[in-house]
Amino acid sequence: MTHTTVAAYASPAPKAPLAKTTIPRRALGEHDVLIEIKFAGICHSDIHQVNADWGVGTYPMVPGHEIAGVVTEVGSAVGKYALGDRVGVGCFIDSCRECENCKAGEEQYCTGAGGQFSTYNSRGRDGEPTYGGYSTHIVVDENYVLRIPEGIELDAAAPLLCAGITLYSPLAHWNAGPGTKLAVIGLGGLGHMGVKIAHALGAEVTVLSQTLSKREDGLRLGADHYYATSDPATFEQLAGSFDLILNTVSANLDLNAYLSLLRTGGTLVQIGGPEHPMEVAPFALIPGRKSLSGSMIGGIRETQEMLDFCAQHGIGSEIEVIAATQINEAYERVQKSDVRYRFVIDAATI
Repeated sequence: MTHTTVAAYASPAPKAPLAKTTIPRRALGEHDVLIEIKFAGICHSDIHQVNADWGVGTYPMVPGHEIAGVVTEVGSAVGKYALGDRVGVGCFIDSCRECENCKAGEEQYCTGAGGQFSTYNSRGRDGEPTYGGYSTHIVVDENYVLRIPEGIELDAAAPLLCAGITLYSPLAHWNAGPGTKLAVIGLGGLGHMGVKIAHALGAEVTVLSQTLSKREDGLRLGADHYYATSDPATFEQLAGSFDLILNTVSANLDLNAYLSLLRTGGTLVQIGGPEHPMEVAPFALIPGRKSLSGSMIGGIRETQEMLDFCAQHGIGSEIEVIAATQINEAYERVQKSDVRYRFVIDAATI
C-alpha cells in the first residue's frame, strides 16, 4: 500500500464536535500491518483529550484507542500476522524499545525520549501526527498489534484494548485471586470490566457506587456485594475491610474516606484521571501501613495475556454499538453516565 487517505471522524479544535473527514495513513513498511477497522470503542479519555482537559491537543484529532479489526495487508518482513487475522490495537502504537521498561515488556511506562507513542494525539517516529481508531483503516508495526482470540466477538473485544487491560493490569500486579477482598469504585466503562475480571480471578468483589441504581447489573456481572457511597453508613460498615481498592472514576473523591476501608497493608489504586488534584492526609496512610498507588493500561505482553484470559473465561465488554453519526451524542451521554457500559462505533458507518 502506498501513502493514502482514509475516512475518519475528527475534532477540528478543542471541545469542537467531531465531523467526518479524511486523514493520511503512511505507506506500509516492511514490519507494518494494515488493519481494516471493524469496531472502535469510545473511552472517556477520548472526551478528555478532545476537550484538552489534560493539556493542549493536536488538531484535527481523531480519537480512538480501542480498535478491533482484520488484517488486510502485511509488510514484506511481517512474521506474526497474516491476511484475515483478527487483531486489535490499544493505547500506543510504538515505544522507544530500548529503555528498561520496554525491555521488561512494560512499554506503557516507556522512559525513552518522548515516552510511548500514543495511538492518537501524539506524533509517530516519522514526526507526523498519529490518528486513532475512529477511522476505516490504520497502519501499525506488527510488534504493537494484538491477536484477538476467536472466543470474543470483535465488537465486545474492542473496549478490552483499553478498559480491559486497564483493570487487568493492577489485578495481576497485586495478585488478586481467591482470598482477596477487593472493592471497585464506580460501575462504568472501566469498573464493569474490573468486576468481570476480578470475579473470574476468584476474588471476593464489592462494588462501591454512588447509588444502588446499578446494583442488579453489578451482581449479574460478578460482584458479591454492592454498596451506595452516598450513604455514610457504608463507610462505617466497611471500615478496614479490603485488601485492594480500584478507583475507576474520573471525579474528585474524598480519598481519605476510601483509604479508611483498607485493611492493614492494603492498597488503593488510582485508575481514573480526574481533572483536579486530590488531597490525601498523611494519617490516612500511616496507621495501617496503607498504600496509595496508580496504574496505567499494560504492556503488549500483558495485554495479549488479558485477551487470552478473557477469551478463556468468556469475558467481553457490555456494549452499545452506534453509527459514526452518533459519536457526538454518545460523548454527551458518556458525560452523563448514560451508557451501560461502553459505546462502540461500527466502523462500516464511517
